[in-house]
Amino acid sequence: MAAIPMLSPANRTSFASPPRRLFSCGFVGESNFFGSKFPQRILSFSTKKIRAERSGPAHGSAMDPTRASHSFDVVIIGAGIIGLSIARQFLLHSDLSVAVVDKDVPCSGSTGAGQGYLWMVHKTPGSDIWELSIRSHKLWELLAESIQEQGMNPLEVLGWKKTGSLLIGRTLKESDMLKRRVNLLVEAGLSAEYLCSSDLLLKEPAVMVEKEGGAAFLPDDCQLDARHTVAFIRKANEVFASEGRYAEFFNDPATLLLRSGNTGEIEAVQTSKNILYRKKAIIVAAGCWSGSLIHDLLRNSDVVLDVPVKPRKGHLLVLENFNFLQLKHGLMEVGYANHEVTAQHTTSSASGDQGQALSISMTATMDTVGNLVLGSSRQFSGFDTNVDEYILDHIWERARVFFPSLKELPLNDFTRSREVRVGLRPYMPDGKPLIGPVPGFSNLFLATGHEGGGLSMALGTAEMVVDMVLGNPGKVDYAPFAVQGRCV
Repeated sequence: MAAIPMLSPANRTSFASPPRRLFSCGFVGESNFFGSKFPQRILSFSTKKIRAERSGPAHGSAMDPTRASHSFDVVIIGAGIIGLSIARQFLLHSDLSVAVVDKDVPCSGSTGAGQGYLWMVHKTPGSDIWELSIRSHKLWELLAESIQEQGMNPLEVLGWKKTGSLLIGRTLKESDMLKRRVNLLVEAGLSAEYLCSSDLLLKEPAVMVEKEGGAAFLPDDCQLDARHTVAFIRKANEVFASEGRYAEFFNDPATLLLRSGNTGEIEAVQTSKNILYRKKAIIVAAGCWSGSLIHDLLRNSDVVLDVPVKPRKGHLLVLENFNFLQLKHGLMEVGYANHEVTAQHTTSSASGDQGQALSISMTATMDTVGNLVLGSSRQFSGFDTNVDEYILDHIWERARVFFPSLKELPLNDFTRSREVRVGLRPYMPDGKPLIGPVPGFSNLFLATGHEGGGLSMALGTAEMVVDMVLGNPGKVDYAPFAVQGRCV
């Protein structure tokens, strides 16, 4: 890639603030607190459009006059649950204006493909993500309570259900591990109970394990519908559009990041149709595409940063109006936490990378309309999102191990009444999300790498990012999630 040219003073855009020279870097980014009483609509922007003025050609099309210019305090790249929750937090807890940018539509990435866990049963007290998870779950509970206080039903609005969760073991070794886990959860202040195999059968009659098996039970764990939740948060954000504090730029991929030649700070996000200038911060919440953004941004910079977020493909099988079994709780086998259950299956991804050994663990929930949602697979296969029938067959076979009523049912019988969700989880090798400022750029922040915990940790992450930008003391220690020291 050639050196990025600076714009001459004659080629600057005219603003009330002092003029600054800009250069650009390339990027293409990824992809709703009030109820459904607010109509869904196309937002009308009250932000002022500024036409670019120039006396000569702009290098790299950074000052393309065909693009409308807008100015916001905060620009967020990514309209998944993380990006929209961060926008909501700014709108509710500051007077800043916010723009959200996405190449697609909200919930079109890993958020919309998820199962809706808000569970603590498989998390370990004292781990780096424990406090963030606890804080985020508390915020979800407060949100559900506030919805109820406003006369609405959290089940209808969010798909919110306090089902409780069961982490299930089938062997004596797994049962012993679950007993220890329950003790740790109780010591951490959670309500938790160990169930032997016979007690498990009474609690969840659809499940069958051998005598040596058992389960950890957390009665207060919840689940929600990610798509309903994203739509809800988005409508709440839209309320602020009439005040000129919120705008959405969807189906409008970010293509360039513009940097000041004087200060070195990131100045703006250029999309295919607009230039969005930031006054306060730019937040990159683009899921597994976030690493590509930062790599392109810093390619010709003195700052060397390799963000090791990569896509981890997952399949979910949704059987519609399923009547062959009914679940009272959310279920997950022990192997989900450590990915022990594997199948020898490799694929070549669209990007040419060789797929790695497949990990499949039983997860099962019933959604708000009676669909059975089964998972879950993990696989590194680049950015490929094609459905793999082999993986679906293996998910079905794994579910049959735990649910006797499924053993005589061929999966082919449900071909016409199924939905398959395929998503790319933003994976970090150390298992912790990246949340914080990018070294060398004080106004550029990352919020990515949550893998399968994006929905669960979304509200805590949003609170953390906003506190960082505003300089507020954190509710949760920032250090485990810092970009500094975790990216080469």
